[in-house]
Amino acid sequence: MAGDVMMDKNVLDSEIAVFLETMARGWADYPPFMTMPLADARVAAGKIREPWTRGGPVMARIHERLVPVDGGELRIRVYDPGLAPDAPILIYLHGGGFVLFSVDTHDRLMREYAAAAGVLVVGVDYPLSPEVRYPVALDQIVDLIGWLGGDNAATLGGDPARIAIGGDSAGANLSLAAALRLRDSGAPTVLRALLLNYGGFTGRCSDEAEASYGGPGSVMDRAEVEYYFASYLGDGRFESDDPYACQAAADLEGLPPAFLVIPECDILSEQSYALRERMAAAGVEVLSEVYPGVTHSFLEAMSISAMARRAIADGAAWLRDRLAEPVKRPAAAPAE
Repeated sequence: MAGDVMMDKNVLDSEIAVFLETMARGWADYPPFMTMPLADARVAAGKIREPWTRGGPVMARIHERLVPVDGGELRIRVYDPGLAPDAPILIYLHGGGFVLFSVDTHDRLMREYAAAAGVLVVGVDYPLSPEVRYPVALDQIVDLIGWLGGDNAATLGGDPARIAIGGDSAGANLSLAAALRLRDSGAPTVLRALLLNYGGFTGRCSDEAEASYGGPGSVMDRAEVEYYFASYLGDGRFESDDPYACQAAADLEGLPPAFLVIPECDILSEQSYALRERMAAAGVEVLSEVYPGVTHSFLEAMSISAMARRAIADGAAWLRDRLAEPVKRPAAAPAE
């Protein structure tokens, strides 16, 4: 999260190297991330991310509302690029290790998806850990999907029959977990697609991943991954056999089609590689793209990174295809 960029500059994409160096300069004004009080770390992370949210597509309408969920209300922000009624919907869950960020830090990314994919994006300010631990955020996200799947999608201008869910990092974990919960509750067809951007599906990282992409000064190291999952799960645990919390060993059969965005230089990428293979073995329709020379969080660099823009365009094109209107087949000719 903080510190100097230690990766081999011959491996890193040059534009992503600039992004990481800029982020590192921002963090240099603060104590090391892992030593800061969480409230201060959240403020710092928001300030450092803020310049990367500027610019990008202009929406026809952005509005917020509170959705009733178990335990209270969930704030959502709806991005409409100017679509006709009954538009497809992408529920987007921001990353941040379950403990950081918000719809504000991911504002531009969600506008980019709305414009490129031709979807209403519903950004979700789910409750953060450790103040609120697993499974509260997941429970509320599942409630939101149920709310949208009824008559309420139409009040936003959306089509309840064309809903996808996606997110980055922790948001990808929550997206996959929500799909598993719906499948197991007998509602597997509510979601049409999963957009999983450099997801974290367990808090356990291999020695090989730590040696290649972690360690001091990296974008994210093993200690930070363990901290995030321990904050989410509680009791000092950073992994769990609960498939809704850590999907590394989940039964994946019966899930909707998935698109995995995998950065080459990310400590978590081994988890996406493993998920891709397990999805294919379970009969899930899965497509993945590996983006060379980029790291965790690279999509946020879209203003300067061609690779980030390519990944967003790839995901958007895949979503357009998955959320297209069902093919209307001609009626069969009457039997003679």
